[in-house]
Amino acid sequence: MASLPTTAADIAAAVSSGTVTASDVLEQHLAAIAARETDVHAFNLITTDAARQHAARIDADIADGKPVGALAGVPLALKDNMCTRGVETTCSSRILEGWKPPYDATVVQRLRDAGAIMVGKTNLDEFAMGSSTENSAFGPTKNPLDLSRVPGGSSGGSAAAVAAGFSAVSLGSDTGGSIRQPAALCGVVGVKPTYGLVSRYGLVAFASSLDQIGPFATTVHDAALVTEVIAGHDPMDSTSIPQPAPNLRSAVGQGVARMRIGRVTDLPGGAEPEVMKRLDDAFEALAAAGAEIVDVTLPSIEYALTAYYLIAPAEASSNLARYDGVRYGLRAPASEVNAMYGATRAAGFGDEVKRRIMLGTYALSAGYFDAYYGKALKVRRLIADDFDRAYTQVDAILTPTSPMVAFAFGDKVEDPMAMYLCDVYTIPSNLAGHPAMSVPFGTGAHKLPVGIQIMAPALGEVPMFRVAGALESAARGLK
Repeated sequence: MASLPTTAADIAAAVSSGTVTASDVLEQHLAAIAARETDVHAFNLITTDAARQHAARIDADIADGKPVGALAGVPLALKDNMCTRGVETTCSSRILEGWKPPYDATVVQRLRDAGAIMVGKTNLDEFAMGSSTENSAFGPTKNPLDLSRVPGGSSGGSAAAVAAGFSAVSLGSDTGGSIRQPAALCGVVGVKPTYGLVSRYGLVAFASSLDQIGPFATTVHDAALVTEVIAGHDPMDSTSIPQPAPNLRSAVGQGVARMRIGRVTDLPGGAEPEVMKRLDDAFEALAAAGAEIVDVTLPSIEYALTAYYLIAPAEASSNLARYDGVRYGLRAPASEVNAMYGATRAAGFGDEVKRRIMLGTYALSAGYFDAYYGKALKVRRLIADDFDRAYTQVDAILTPTSPMVAFAFGDKVEDPMAMYLCDVYTIPSNLAGHPAMSVPFGTGAHKLPVGIQIMAPALGEVPMFRVAGALESAARGLK
């Protein structure tokens, strides 16, 4: 088959104009899946037949002169914690194995309406709890760039699907870095929008005050396009911001002249030297493009990891209580109902999920609520205040996305704290509710990708994408 467009924008333009067919684009991606999926294991489920039917409908609509959406014919992969009507949604957990939701998540419906074609549901750390996709009940996903290394997590399958060419774009969820960190490790673009900009309706909850859905893509422009499609008010989500989706694609090429970019002088340490070198390179590139680099301080972010690992497990403890063996999913046999609850959860949840449920339950328990959970909420407020002060001085802030490049399987499994530290730079923006994204910017150790994180104030996606576009352009000239 002749080479076809690869970016989402180019695919949609070519399909809409009739230059290529959605079916041909789909078959090229299905061929890529057939060639490498056994090695990579990006997917929990591949929806080949439904995808072919959808592609055929799009081609028929175009032949009939009917309007098609902004993502017409674009192959899409969905993280397996987003509800898809009649299609198994497991969260990579045995406790939900076989469950088929009776409705679509809002983002799924919006993408389908825009003409995107779902090719499958991607693997993740169970219930989105992890930074390597090693915690899946269905086995780990491998990094397509080096199969001996992790793709990051928890949205590792979604990042791997785009990096391997299995789909042009994908969706992940980000609670503490679960889009940005795997994007960095797999060398793709990953976006966590402002909390509330994208509907969470139909996203299986981990930590409801932190979770946010966002895209993976190979280009900043594609990431902007998908964000525009999925963003905007949704009355089905009580936390949805009541305003329309922003125009982001026009921001990508605007450049950074006269923008103020923040360099955090009290950034937590521990990053690999090659990662910090790329951060310095990014500041130099932006300065050369006309931006002003301004030093800022964020005194409270050194406590972000601690606060997060009280708040997120506490919310998970509440959210995951619904998996009791009664309403849906796994049910373990037992002599009476309380024993059934315990047996079902023991059999259905993996070790990391159990660890976080127990930690969260402890933090919320009588006598400890004020000492732990209450204090964590106060730290969260301090972090948000620090960001607010910094954003009076700058338009955006740059940090590494991950302190290290993709690491080998097993390196951190036995040391939860080492795994948690993978998200030391990404967690603060979740606690503040602010947008952040990762853009590939050269390579580090072992010639593996390094991601630069761009953070911006609430609803600051436009300046964030301006910086992202400039970094993407600068990255082409890196050695």
